[in-house]
Amino acid sequence: QVQLAESGGGLVQAGGSLRLSCAASGRAPGSYHMGWFRQAPGKEREFVAVIRWGGVQTRYADSVKGRFTIARDNTKNTVYLQMNSLQPEDTAVYYCAAALDGAWPPPRYGSWGQGTQVTVSS
Repeated sequence: QVQLAESGGGLVQAGGSLRLSCAASGRAPGSYHMGWFRQAPGKEREFVAVIRWGGVQTRYADSVKGRFTIARDNTKNTVYLQMNSLQPEDTAVYYCAAALDGAWPPPRYGSWGQGTQVTVSS
């Protein structure tokens, strides 16, 4: 029972940066591992990054490692995805997700935001 709301998507030129935000609300929003996923047209939903809420452990997909950074601000119940050196291949709808259990890394996620569009022009 956690509600998620993404924001910060938009259009950016290749090589630019963008920061996505995911605001969590509801029951114990600080107790969930939080992840970012993305889905491009014709592609399967792809894992991007995850952060262990209340800790500092993170994991990244190989495709974004070194360029993207997931962070948290528990005082605001918000998770961020800082995206640098963006490329057209990063164009997708980005989704925030909360894991339903405490397993690490999360094997599944149960709550999802509505998604925010990120478009990277060449």
